[in-house]
Amino acid sequence: MNHPGRWWHALEDGRIQCDLCPRDCKLHDGQRGHCFVRMREGDGIVLTTYGRSSGFCVDPIEKKPLNHFHPGSSVLSFGTAGCNLACKFCQNWDISKAKDMDRLMDSASPDAIARAARQVGSQSVAFTYNDPVIFAEYAMDAADACHAQGVKTVAVTAGYIHLAAAREFYAKMDAANVDLKAFTESFYFRQTGAHLKPVLDTLAFIRHETDCWLEITTLLIPGLNDDPAELKSLSEWVRRELGPDVPLHFTAFHPDYKMREIGATPLATLVRAREIAMGEGLNHVYTGNVHNKAGDTTFCPACKAPVIERDRYAIERYALTPAGECAHCAQPIAGRFSEKAGDFGRRRIPVRLAA
Repeated sequence: MNHPGRWWHALEDGRIQCDLCPRDCKLHDGQRGHCFVRMREGDGIVLTTYGRSSGFCVDPIEKKPLNHFHPGSSVLSFGTAGCNLACKFCQNWDISKAKDMDRLMDSASPDAIARAARQVGSQSVAFTYNDPVIFAEYAMDAADACHAQGVKTVAVTAGYIHLAAAREFYAKMDAANVDLKAFTESFYFRQTGAHLKPVLDTLAFIRHETDCWLEITTLLIPGLNDDPAELKSLSEWVRRELGPDVPLHFTAFHPDYKMREIGATPLATLVRAREIAMGEGLNHVYTGNVHNKAGDTTFCPACKAPVIERDRYAIERYALTPAGECAHCAQPIAGRFSEKAGDFGRRRIPVRLAA
């Protein structure tokens, strides 16, 4: 069903402008925005995917990826359809680029999502697969329902949102992983149809003006955003503007969607990127979509001992105190930690919710 949308205003020429994201889509009656799921209906904007999902699944929290947010726990993940970016390399293109609302097989109210998370034993719910910014009203209502049930909420997003909307959206989120897709405007414009600065503004806002735990992911695409000088600049910016304790994940690209001519990212590229970022003073840098135990492991920034040893998504050793300190030297480790690690491991469990 269509749900009243927020963040819009009427223009003098009779159109309505959507103020959710920097695309500022200006719509006549019946027109949809770039994301396809926000539409003008009469004298307002509606969200056409409220209460409808492309599917639910219980995942390890490390798959989001979040390595410092209740490690080892499970998260009930879901998305809808559409996206407000146009990434040629999208790894979830069948969902994010979907314009067929029949893809949305599962119907679920916010309360049903919260109940399902409790029933499957998940500590949190993740709005993911496609960008939750475009279904913000649904995600925010689901977050309220989850919090009422003692369930935490996670946004996995590209961070392409106006700050006025971001203030309301991230106030409802306990954690976020933001895709920083590259560190050049030319990449953003040519490969995603968007711009870099709004994403940097979102990152700084989350880090300094909210209580939302923040981690960052950069998908490294050979020849496009993996130049050592660019990675150095990216890492310097994170260290300077966000601080050394914000985790940064470098993940491997695989050929997909409109970018099938480029090969998968070599492990050596990810290892080099991790070394560059750590050399710039970042304390927690990870590799993803590859098997690399060093790049999966959390190390104490003081004594350098491993405090969370992982093999992909499975935790093999946990050396944090209940207070989230290194068990070897008592250095506090940045993050949101439970008294002990979860043991969900590498499982992936599809879930169907009743209409």
